[in-house]
Amino acid sequence: MGYRSRSGKTPVKSVGLFNGWAVAALLLVIVIIAGGAVIWSQTHDSRGVALTLAPAPATVGNIYVGGEVNNPGWYPLFSGDGINGVIQAAGGVKEGADISRVELTVGGAAAENTPQKIDINRAEAWLLQALPGVGEVKAQAIVAYREQNGLFHDIAELKRVPGFGEGIFNDIKDLITVN
Repeated sequence: MGYRSRSGKTPVKSVGLFNGWAVAALLLVIVIIAGGAVIWSQTHDSRGVALTLAPAPATVGNIYVGGEVNNPGWYPLFSGDGINGVIQAAGGVKEGADISRVELTVGGAAAENTPQKIDINRAEAWLLQALPGVGEVKAQAIVAYREQNGLFHDIAELKRVPGFGEGIFNDIKDLITVN
């Protein structure tokens, strides 16, 4: 028989809110949440990615690269540049050319503001048309003269090309060269 209280009723066994299994389950949930938080914080850095760019090399001036290169003209000269890098910037040495015929001239402030001249010995007709007073016909005449008579030795020889007189020559003499 069971135990009866003074009131005559059988006491109900009280179940505690935190019995052994409940405590174990609660601890397991806490461990899972804490572990997930630790893993998430290690894989998701909230700082982002920081990019650092190397400083641009300092320009020390300009250098003229001419002679037996593919693209003669003025190029920026950076600290640490070597001769090979400067020649490569000018398109490299022409095929079969003599490397000793490459010109390198370091320029100052005056040279930096000097426009690049068109070499009438190498320029194609479309480039010659950029000269003032030289249209398609005169540009083709320069190319034809060059093919028939060989390279120009002096810019004044341009006056021998049909259609070129003293006036047009004077307009373009500061814009052309022969290399």
